Amino acid sequence: MKNILLFPICCLLLSSFQGAPNLRGAWKFAGGIYNGKKEGAPTDYTLRRKYTDGQYEAFAMQKGYKTEKYEAGTYVFKGDTCVDTETFCSQPSKITNIPIHYLYTLKNDTLTLRGTLPTGMTVEEYWVRVRKSSEL
Repeated sequence: MKNILLFPICCLLLSSFQGAPNLRGAWKFAGGIYNGKKEGAPTDYTLRRKYTDGQYEAFAMQKGYKTEKYEAGTYVFKGDTCVDTETFCSQPSKITNIPIHYLYTLKNDTLTLRGTLPTGMTVEEYWVRVRKSSEL
């Protein structure tokens, strides 16, 4: 009887030690829901994020124009939450240096971030992993 119970208990313990998700690489913005209103990704330019260990940079890319870095920051995972802190923004921002807690899911190659900004806006954003390393 002890051996029968030992295997499921070991499996449960080992599965509880999963590491933080791997976001390293390039991600493309695929749209979102803002205060309940669905918005698609922009069609005349592309928003990308490049994640490294604990840091990210965000870029706006448009054919015929120089790629513009518009945001940078740090992130850390705490359970089912991703704490994102913008440390640089090319535009005036009310969230610079304010940690924002997002519930996250990572399914296949889609990262979903859900949360409420300090301004009160509720967001749900979708970011899709870019497969080609040359794409940022």
